[in-house]
Amino acid sequence: MGAKQLTTLVVGGAGFIGSRLVELLVASSAREVWVLGRSALPRQALPDGVRYIQGDASDSRCMQALLATCDEVIDLAYATVPKSSFDDPVHDLMSNLPPTVNLLQEACRHRLRRFLLVSSGGTVYGPAFSLPITESHPTNPISPYGITKLALEKYALMFHRLEGLPVVIARPGNPFGPAQVGNQGQGFIGAAIWATLRRQPVCIFGERGTVRDYLHVDDLAEGLLAALDHGAIGATYNIGTGQGLDNREVLDQLMPLAQAANYEIALKHLPARVFDVSANVLCSASLTELSGWRPRQSFSSALARTWEAALRAGSAA
Repeated sequence: MGAKQLTTLVVGGAGFIGSRLVELLVASSAREVWVLGRSALPRQALPDGVRYIQGDASDSRCMQALLATCDEVIDLAYATVPKSSFDDPVHDLMSNLPPTVNLLQEACRHRLRRFLLVSSGGTVYGPAFSLPITESHPTNPISPYGITKLALEKYALMFHRLEGLPVVIARPGNPFGPAQVGNQGQGFIGAAIWATLRRQPVCIFGERGTVRDYLHVDDLAEGLLAALDHGAIGATYNIGTGQGLDNREVLDQLMPLAQAANYEIALKHLPARVFDVSANVLCSASLTELSGWRPRQSFSSALARTWEAALRAGSAA
């Protein structure tokens, strides 16, 4: 007899990252995949056989029913972005902390194989003492977004220590790729492509912007799956490339792609934002040594494919 098929619940699995991860989970052929989302229909089409459930992690009755027959949970849900969190810190806190804490608490009542909490390697560390950043680097976030993400990590580890919840924490870098929404304040590459296709200026905060670890969404999804399957319970793993690019360097590579399609990139310089760290680059050696995962796509080729997908769609990826 073959191994028992796992049932995997992906909370927030119909979004930019989640939809790609769901595809990988389905392709593994060893899992039945359920996606929980707040809207009546998923934002993006899901693979055949995936069960979509409309619900909210703050609904204890809903979560009890789902968790009773699940083997593992991946929590990708988050209702705000760094800019909106700074604009309204209370909203950021109340929109994200209670639902996830409720989900963690309900998960303690069931015998799960794994609970993968997707945090934010780009914000929880705060200003970097050295690059690339390892998981042991101090966590001193300077945005409400990062503070709330770190609080969720602390709650997850508390439930692990006190209740035995089999938590693994992932801290991704800055993902990009096709289908990334470019006008919601998260993701410089998506925002730059979105603005360029609309012949609007690309905003840079500071002289050259910030340095970030840009990770194609396919590589990120594979990293999350590696953390789910191989991560040690109670451990935290960065998922990044170990390479940093500032905003101007990104645009230098995007510019010839845009010009070839008769688009120009116009820059709009704005003052640096207080909630942006100047540089964030992640060391993923822990996950690589454990699972063999490493990013497979070069930045230039991944950027070109992202641009072409956006161009075909007629809107930013």
